[in-house]
Parts: sequence; structure tokens; C-alpha cells
Amino acid sequence: MSHGFKPALTGHGMDRDDHTRADPEKLAAALAHADARLLALDGLMPVMEGNALVLGPLDDAARGAELVYLGLKDGAPLFAKVPDKGDTRQAYEQRANRALLMQLNPRDLAIYAGARSLVDWHARHRFCANCGKPTVLSKGGWQRNCLGDNGGCGAPHFPRTDPVAIMLVEHEGDVLLGRGHGWPDGTYSALAGFVEPGESLEEAVSRETFEEAGVTVSDVTYVASQPWPFPSQLMIGCHGRADNRELTIDETEMEDVRWFSRAEVAEAMSMGREAKSFVAPPHEAIAHTLLAWWLAETDS
Repeated sequence: MSHGFKPALTGHGMDRDDHTRADPEKLAAALAHADARLLALDGLMPVMEGNALVLGPLDDAARGAELVYLGLKDGAPLFAKVPDKGDTRQAYEQRANRALLMQLNPRDLAIYAGARSLVDWHARHRFCANCGKPTVLSKGGWQRNCLGDNGGCGAPHFPRTDPVAIMLVEHEGDVLLGRGHGWPDGTYSALAGFVEPGESLEEAVSRETFEEAGVTVSDVTYVASQPWPFPSQLMIGCHGRADNRELTIDETEMEDVRWFSRAEVAEAMSMGREAKSFVAPPHEAIAHTLLAWWLAETDS
């Protein structure tokens, strides 16, 4: 990504230590390491001290729980405990939690984002999707296996990440933004939607834009990506050019879609909730990064 913009929730700087995950002896050594740490969680929420995560000792009680091996943080093994249950709420239902999380420093936020996605997936996948039998954590938490010796099918299961196309669509210097039903007043963001089976990223950008706004798109290019742990998406930021400007809004999905000028975007990005044009997406969202990138691109 040009202009030095880095999406939030990235850049944890940890060594994922993949070789240890698949080696039972190395994983046991990591668990027994004197400096091994446990990410403190209250359910799925992090325990925080100021703007930092709380990392406690990995005691005997924790070693007996389902643990996910996150990797090496500053050379020390770091684990997270799988909670009793996951969270099935949609991301928009977790705005209060997200506001709290954004107080974390950038590195700790990135560490937490990955940990949350993993432990939430484990908490919601304790039974095999193929045969319904119990599953057990494997490879340091980067896999679950159906118990084949207990009447199960023995199928392996892997943490899922769902790709989402999120796009800034441009036409003659204006950019297309929309707002969903129930969004905070005045808030607009980039259009987005899940990449469906059997389509490319570029096709997903074109399809979603046409479905939501009735606008056809060409010349789709990749800009940047960001993990989003509510519950586990990869937001793939793109830019596209509209072939037409007339809007046909899908009112079942969108409350409003409209074109905004560069001046309006600049005002929204600089004025926050005091902006007259619209309220820009929050800093933690990749849509904010895409808008900042677009302003810099159009200024160059």
C-alpha cells in the first residue's frame, strides 16, 4: 500500500512459530517454558491495563485447559485459553466492545485480533460438522480433529477466515459510499460484501457494487487488507472505476448510497463527527484507511 498507510489490527510483530505447532515435543517444551505467558481474557474480551494487554503466567491450572499457541512474543511462548462459549453476534452488535478494544496500542490490538478469532472459532466448533461427534484441539490450536476412535469420522477442521471485498468505487473524481440500516446517524462507509464461492475478488467487487447500488464497475485493483475478528473476516480493500453514475439502491440491504466529492471526503476525515458532509468510518476500520489512501492518491 502506497503513502505509508497501514490498516489497524495488523503488525503484531510476533513469530508464529509454525514448526512448533506441528511438533508435539516442541509444543510441550513451549508449554513448560519458564517464560511462557497466557493472554488474560474475560470470555472473549481482553483484560487490559491502560492501553496494553495483560499477559499472566502460564500456571498449572491453565495448562490443563484448551490452549491455543499464538507464537513467540519477544521470544517467549504466548498462549490463549479457549472460552466456554463463543460469540454469534454480528459485528454491528458489538460496537461498545469494539470502542473499548480500540484503546489498545496498535501491536497489542493486532495480537488480540488474531487470538480472538482463533479462540472464538474453537469455542463454536467443539463438534464435527460432518458427523456431529466431539472434536479435540490439535496442532497448538490451529486445527481441530474429529475423534475417529470414538465413533467419529476422524475429519480435520481448520480455523476459517471469510474473505470480504470492500471497495472504493470512483467516478469522475467522486467516490461511492453507503450506509446500512441501523447505522449511527450520518455515518457512511465503503461498500462491502462477502466473496462468494466460485468468483474472483474482482468479480465480487463488481457484483456487490451492482447489487447494492446498481453501478457497474471495471478496472478493479487491490489496495490493502485487514483482519477483522468479529468473528473472523479478511477485509480485502479494493479500488474500482464506475462505468456509470446512476444509482439503483437495494433498499433491503442499504439505507442510502450516494456519491461524495473529494472535498466532502476530506472534510469528513478531518472533522470527525463535526463534519457536515458525513461521518467517516472509525480509524480501526479499513474503510477509513482506504479513504485516507484515496485522498493521498488524488492529491499526488
